[in-house]
Amino acid sequence: MEWKLSLAGLLIGLLVGVTGMGGGSLMTPMLILVFGFKPSIAIGTDIVHGAIFKSFGAVQHRRMRHVQARLAAWMLLGSAPFSLIGVAVSWWLKKEYGEGYEDTAKAILGLALVACGIAFLVKAYLHSYPEDKPFFLTNRDRIIAVATGVVGGFIVGLTSVGSGTLFGLVMMIAFPLTAVRIVGTDIFHAAVLLAVAGVGQLVVGHVDLGATGWLLIGSVPGVLIGGRLTLRLPDRALRIALASVLTLSGVKLLNPPGSDAIVMAGAALAVIVAVVQAARWLAGRSAASAPDVS
Repeated sequence: MEWKLSLAGLLIGLLVGVTGMGGGSLMTPMLILVFGFKPSIAIGTDIVHGAIFKSFGAVQHRRMRHVQARLAAWMLLGSAPFSLIGVAVSWWLKKEYGEGYEDTAKAILGLALVACGIAFLVKAYLHSYPEDKPFFLTNRDRIIAVATGVVGGFIVGLTSVGSGTLFGLVMMIAFPLTAVRIVGTDIFHAAVLLAVAGVGQLVVGHVDLGATGWLLIGSVPGVLIGGRLTLRLPDRALRIALASVLTLSGVKLLNPPGSDAIVMAGAALAVIVAVVQAARWLAGRSAASAPDVS
């Protein structure tokens, strides 16, 4: 199973480097559905893994000047302490309800994934600012950043989901930042946030350190390579595909009646939409590179 964990880490690292999406959004359900981890251990393991491998991506984006550091700091003012509150709540629930909490954790994670999948789909159709202009925080910006940190930090500490999806969505809506600055700031903020939450998960004993090591073997080179591909892939098609994976993973974890049929139908629809978007992207590139014969 070890090499399979490294392969999974490589895939997640590439996706995070390219899109800025939180690795926990895909890694946690993968650990549960594919590798058979208990939800509480999958959440804790992925938070610690994300804290380490996203640090490499954060350093790379910082060197490339893709990080809005002041904005990240204001988000951390809310997200760091509330991520620990989320970890504490999960620890209390596990202590209070024992193994019965695992089913509850799976349901909470499923709901969070569906919400993040929808948010990520919305994000796919939003446009970032095309020009990289100076950005100065106002009091309104600081309030939005801290409030986003409070909500997002709690969700990350409780479920490991949202460090790259929820914060990235808010930045696209609320702040005049280019795509690369959103991705860079997102990864930088997530690295620090997950480091804080990861300490909490280690303290409460929800981390498989062996699995974390194998995941890092793949994810560290993946995030470094992905960070250099940020502007070279069909962004919307990729985001639609990832949003679909998040949503369908959440449906699978919730396991409502007919969940298998829902997942199969949703996957087929997502593939069709993603292929159409990719074709449009390729057609646009071809038109842009065609020589002008007029």
